[in-house]
Amino acid sequence: MACENSSPRPTFLLLLCFLLGTASARLSSTFYSTSCPSALHTIKSGVSSAVSSETRMDGSLLRLHFHDCFVNGCDASILLDDTMNFTGEKTADANDNSIHGYEVIDTIKSQLESSCPGVVSCADILAVAARDSVVALGGPSWTVLLGRRDSTTASLSAANSDLPASTLSLSDLITAFSNKGFTAKEMVALSGSHTIGQARCTTFRTRLYNESDINSMYATSLKANCQSSGGDNNLSPLDTMSPTYFDNAYFKNLQTQKGLLHSDQQLFSGGSTDAQVNMYSSNSATFMTDFANAMVKMGNLSPLTGSSGQIRKNCRKVN
Repeated sequence: MACENSSPRPTFLLLLCFLLGTASARLSSTFYSTSCPSALHTIKSGVSSAVSSETRMDGSLLRLHFHDCFVNGCDASILLDDTMNFTGEKTADANDNSIHGYEVIDTIKSQLESSCPGVVSCADILAVAARDSVVALGGPSWTVLLGRRDSTTASLSAANSDLPASTLSLSDLITAFSNKGFTAKEMVALSGSHTIGQARCTTFRTRLYNESDINSMYATSLKANCQSSGGDNNLSPLDTMSPTYFDNAYFKNLQTQKGLLHSDQQLFSGGSTDAQVNMYSSNSATFMTDFANAMVKMGNLSPLTGSSGQIRKNCRKVN
């Protein structure tokens, strides 16, 4: 077409080409409606199967999407294995021995490649799987915009610098999320994802044995599975009240100093986010709405679209 011609073009044609390019690069909820009509059903089925066989998988799939989007955008870079050309993100401090669900994504991708080869991106699979895992546990649904493409590289250094650590203070959490365009309110809403999932002993041991703003009975119960040394990978639920149900119990836990991670309890520690925690604790519907809206926003972080990136055939490696 004329837009692909490198010769000089009239101003109106340049404008038309720009508008066409912008439209083609825009995410859409119906992106696969004709190219792969079974895409959403295939992903949902794969998620349901995974969550039913391993309850921890719900939080893992949600976390995969979050840890993908926070590092150079929602481009499935987190799924890439190391190569001779780059060290991927799987061994980043926040991911190593902590992120799970890669095999679930592999299975879903394999099924989609059989029915619609070269069509559905790994980045879109991550985005839809995160939504479906929340819904599977009683959480809110939201419309996932589609059309992301996959990166051809990954960055260990970016993952180590951009992913919020469990040791961050409230001000550092606010800054980390602000750097990605989120308000403090959206940060608190997204933190509510810790109503599901589990954490390793090594991520909360320091809080357990050295911090005072933790419920004593809660701390005692945790120490049985997380001693002062050893057992680094022993797991405890992030939400002690209803760990396999997506609700607002996480915020109720914070009010009684039962936040598992240091960064969790920082949201309710006499600071600027206390009021937001109180609101979500008393109004589940508001939390669900705010969480869903924040997830849509997160899914729109710097996606590769149009002709950028590629549609990987295998999510673990570039084509």
